[in-house]
Amino acid sequence: MYQRIQKLKRYGHSKTEIAAELKIDPATVRKYYGMEPADYQSYLLKTMERKKSFEAFEKDIQQIYQFYDFKKLNMAAVYDYLEEKYGELPGNEQTLRNYIHYLVKTGEISLCGKNRTYEKVESLPYGQQLQIDFGEYTKKGSLKLYIFGAVLSASRYKYIALQKQPFTTTDVIDHLLDCFDYLGGMPEELVIDQDSIMVVSENYGDIIYTKKFSQFIEEMNLRMYVCRKSDPESKGKIENVIKYVKYNFLQVRDFERRDEAQESLRRWLRRRGNGKISQATKRVPLYDIEEKRKYLRPVQNSLFRKDSLLGREMRLVSDKSFITVDTNEYSVPWTYRNRTVEIYKTERELHIFDEKMKEEITSHPICPFSGQRIQNRAHFRNKSMDINELHQRTRDMHSFLRWKEFVDLVLSVFTRYTRDQCLLALKHFANVEDKTVLEMAVDYCLENSTISMTNLRDTYDHMLHQQKQEQEAVHQALLGTFTSLARQKPPRVSTRSVEEYEQLIGPFSGRG
Repeated sequence: MYQRIQKLKRYGHSKTEIAAELKIDPATVRKYYGMEPADYQSYLLKTMERKKSFEAFEKDIQQIYQFYDFKKLNMAAVYDYLEEKYGELPGNEQTLRNYIHYLVKTGEISLCGKNRTYEKVESLPYGQQLQIDFGEYTKKGSLKLYIFGAVLSASRYKYIALQKQPFTTTDVIDHLLDCFDYLGGMPEELVIDQDSIMVVSENYGDIIYTKKFSQFIEEMNLRMYVCRKSDPESKGKIENVIKYVKYNFLQVRDFERRDEAQESLRRWLRRRGNGKISQATKRVPLYDIEEKRKYLRPVQNSLFRKDSLLGREMRLVSDKSFITVDTNEYSVPWTYRNRTVEIYKTERELHIFDEKMKEEITSHPICPFSGQRIQNRAHFRNKSMDINELHQRTRDMHSFLRWKEFVDLVLSVFTRYTRDQCLLALKHFANVEDKTVLEMAVDYCLENSTISMTNLRDTYDHMLHQQKQEQEAVHQALLGTFTSLARQKPPRVSTRSVEEYEQLIGPFSGRG
């Protein structure tokens, strides 16, 4: 800088012109403008000898670089590490950068390695695009971490997750759902590369996704942008985020366990990843996201997050073993009658969970119509009783021989539905209104080979109804007769005087 200022001075430029030409502070120009070469050398010696703000941290800085074999580290990462360890530091990041340059210049630290850069991509409207990518990093203690990263293109708000095993499609979906919760909404578009856990192939521009990932993006109504191979610039923002996590966070920290690394990463993400001013937007993503969430779509429930407690609702099961959801009734296993369960509803499916165990009990497809009853026959089967015991109990319900014959015949025909047939019999024939009618119904079914408990029930109900109709007809007929008689006038009886009766009995009155 001194030499450049002196060169322009010799060409006759003023201090103001030099500051404008070099785009530096006029105070810097004034400082070096009148300084002779000898004075400049003395100034350099004094600068080299004076106490540095970060001199007290030299040992820590040396240890960091030594631990990582004197690779070229991210200056901001070193500053963040020292800040996390000691709290408030005596200078800013630029001061530390100058001190590390000083250590390199004096030979205290000898660096090697290169930095990789990516092309900057133009920002998109808020809420439109989320870029995701993956990375790997092996700590010196042999702990290998797999990195999932996501960043909103416009606000640069970041989400990072770590895991110990390579990613599967389910892992990616789980991380995306957690990411949507973290962001407080969903984007319109997702930018990915042609990773095999998401994309099967690119058939001349027709992207074929894996089955699970295809279901997920259809369910979430996500528009996809799949980068071409060897084209990292299409998602340069997330490439820089993955690099930032590796060299600003992981490079200068040592962890023994993944959960320890994830917890530290959570604090780092709030403090630095999203807590510092973004050079691209000149805003702090952590504060900027509060305003930008209104551009995101609301987070919706997903089939792939049913194991999460988030989004569950409570329902009371009726005594008939049904719950009501959006004007429709859905069956629940009969053992849950009059109990409370949890439901988790997506656009296509309803999942029902045990309230205490938090385990899934059953599921139903969502019915698109109103006022319907959706049931699973298996929900009404009593499985607490052994099949043989159930069979014997059904036979013993009635003592007449043809009943036992009928039961044995039914169970031989419906071998796969023994429990259903027995439960139906216990429900309808344990306490019959008229046993004589039941015997007649059993005889009819045996003689006409209509062998099933359902047929017996219908036959019995029909005969019982017919008998009641006949009895009612007789009753009505008798009632009509009595009514008719009651309405008739009584017959007229002739009357005689007393004298006539005395004349008739007169001749015998003297016989005593």
